[in-house]
Amino acid sequence: MDFKNKVILITGASSGIGKQSAIEFAKKGAKLILVARRKDKLELVAKELEKFHTTILVCQCDVSDKDQVKEMSKTVLEKFNSIDILVNNAGFAIYGTVSSLSIDEIESQMNTNYFGMIYCVKNFLPSMIEKKSGHIVNVASVAASFGLPGIASYCASKFAMLGFSEGLKHELKGTGVGITVVSPIMVRTDFFDHPSFEKMPKFSPTSLSSKTVANAIIKAANSPRLEIITPSIVRGAVWFKHTFPYLINPILGKAFKNISDSKK
Repeated sequence: MDFKNKVILITGASSGIGKQSAIEFAKKGAKLILVARRKDKLELVAKELEKFHTTILVCQCDVSDKDQVKEMSKTVLEKFNSIDILVNNAGFAIYGTVSSLSIDEIESQMNTNYFGMIYCVKNFLPSMIEKKSGHIVNVASVAASFGLPGIASYCASKFAMLGFSEGLKHELKGTGVGITVVSPIMVRTDFFDHPSFEKMPKFSPTSLSSKTVANAIIKAANSPRLEIITPSIVRGAVWFKHTFPYLINPILGKAFKNISDSKK
């Protein structure tokens, strides 16, 4: 796809994967709508994108608040009539066992990671269907396929995102609108800056750069596939886990016990 003058909305655009995706799309001449909770950080990103001489709209919005998303979408649609690509990237995790996390902490992850995506889809999908074109890119994680101890509630939000996307993909057949999930392994961003990860190792040697994931998002924006796992070699691990769970699950349990013991 030629992204020149395409209208692309990115949530969680103030840092990390969202910011890098904005940069990569801007390089290709796309018009960008940057969405995040902190306007000051969004404006810094917008200033950085000025060198690409493209249209930038900054929208302060907490995607976990459906009323804010409704107002944001109204502003966007009044300016652009519709969008070409919706990138649902906003998300975070809180590390901790289910027994130690509060209900509010569990709900907050689902509200941003899953319902935030739902709110954006519900507000922008009708205009996409009306013009018979567009693509939704939902940024999930390999945690959409692995129930990992310590981040069970985060995994649940990404499992939900993948399941919703699969069902929606069937519904969108023949409409001209596509949907693709991008599921990366660990990425070197401020994702792990939450205090709950304080005693956790920040990044593994195999962790990805934001640019690698941003390139996968660009690929996804023009892909007929349901899911793009990055790096692609990890798709084999996902297949293995689903095919031989009795081998993989004990390994995950042991790894979690080792991590828990090291934090004591």
